[in-house]
Amino acid sequence: MNTNRRKFLRNISFGAGAVATGIPMLANAFDAATDEQMLHSSEKEKTPPRFNMCGYAAPKLNVVRVGIIGLGMRGSGAVNRLSYIDGLEITALCDKYPDRVTKAQETLQKRGRPKAKEYSGEEGWKALCESNDVDLVYTPTPWDLHAPIALHAMKNGKHAATEVNSGLTIDECWELVDTSEATKKHMMMLENCCYDFFELLTLNMARNGLFGELVHAEGAYLHDLSKDYIFNKNAYADMWRLKENYEHNGNLYPTHGLGPIAQCMNINRGDKMDYMTSMSSIDFTLGNLAREMAAKDDFFKEYVGKPYRGNMNTTFIRTNKGKTMMLQHDVSTVRPYSRIHLVSGTKGIAQKYPEPERIAFGHEWIKKEELDALYDKYTPPIVKHIGAIAKEVGGHGGMDFIMDWRLIDCLRNGLPLDQNVYDAASWSCILPLSGRSVGNKSMTIDIPDFTRGAWKTNKPIDLTLNGGATTGVRK
Repeated sequence: MNTNRRKFLRNISFGAGAVATGIPMLANAFDAATDEQMLHSSEKEKTPPRFNMCGYAAPKLNVVRVGIIGLGMRGSGAVNRLSYIDGLEITALCDKYPDRVTKAQETLQKRGRPKAKEYSGEEGWKALCESNDVDLVYTPTPWDLHAPIALHAMKNGKHAATEVNSGLTIDECWELVDTSEATKKHMMMLENCCYDFFELLTLNMARNGLFGELVHAEGAYLHDLSKDYIFNKNAYADMWRLKENYEHNGNLYPTHGLGPIAQCMNINRGDKMDYMTSMSSIDFTLGNLAREMAAKDDFFKEYVGKPYRGNMNTTFIRTNKGKTMMLQHDVSTVRPYSRIHLVSGTKGIAQKYPEPERIAFGHEWIKKEELDALYDKYTPPIVKHIGAIAKEVGGHGGMDFIMDWRLIDCLRNGLPLDQNVYDAASWSCILPLSGRSVGNKSMTIDIPDFTRGAWKTNKPIDLTLNGGATTGVRK
């Protein structure tokens, strides 16, 4: 679906939802899944996959040549982290703004890396994807470019790794799946929270049956970004993050909470998300903040009166095997940071937030020394191998570097990725589906099966590093 068509449908659904519900803000609105997209999705599920990308091992790459598109907050950090990994060359850099490319080149120079080819301008990313000196296109751009860049990269023979969310519409999610299957190119969403230390511990414990049969899990992104980031002129280029907060409703950022618990529950690998319902509060803060900022700075006047999304969104998901998941999103009220990360089973429970992390096998949380013993026994091999170095390199405490290192090591050794295109699509689709549910009085919505039935036989991700762990790290 082209951009103009999507905007047209977006405007129609907004008007219809506002009349139907009487709520003077986001109802059926803004890239929420349309009837047309849902019908298309239902038909897609009936067709067999061209090729199952779950468990697929692409041909080995002795040296992974990386092109990075988007050199802002996330992208500049990625340039630094990736420069530590052996068997990798950063061969191309791209940003809309040339000065960001220059700064990234300076980072490479400091790290003793060769200068990369430069791309800039509105469509410089297309030329990078079409170049002959890139194997992997790594994309930390504004959200609306994630799917277009990943698609163009795969169609031009490159693997794609993109920041969250991988797609903003159901049609985009399906196109990512179809293209990855057709080209046999990996499409990984860079969900870094899957590589945090407690998340990996609980994943390995779940695999080893310590929690029994998992029954319920919770995840979230609860982080007050409003003043320091969303309304900060020096944070996101062209205020794109602010615009997302009035162009969508529902859960705008589901994957940080969903990814780790989906892996624990073997979603797309033995179970699948079946259906969901979602509810949002109205906006109590963003509209007021826009007026406050505009009173001090005329720059913000254009953001007054926008239909800002509800502050708190809560989404409930039921899986095919009858398990439940709860997701929350709130980046605009005062609260401590939390991703919740709770997994609950027939024999035990683990919860990361509020910190410190906790585990229980009865009515009381275990003591610290018992938790330390679990870390010693069940920390997976990837953390034991690279965790200490990751903490030194950094990136959200080290999880970003673990993610980057693991991606490159898999590509160099011809191993299946921990996150494939089906994960990218199914985790990302919660954004438009939650918008549809919110706009229809929390109507129950079916969640597409992007694996087209392959979830029944797909194997869980491999935590043993078999055949891998050969990629070194530069100090």
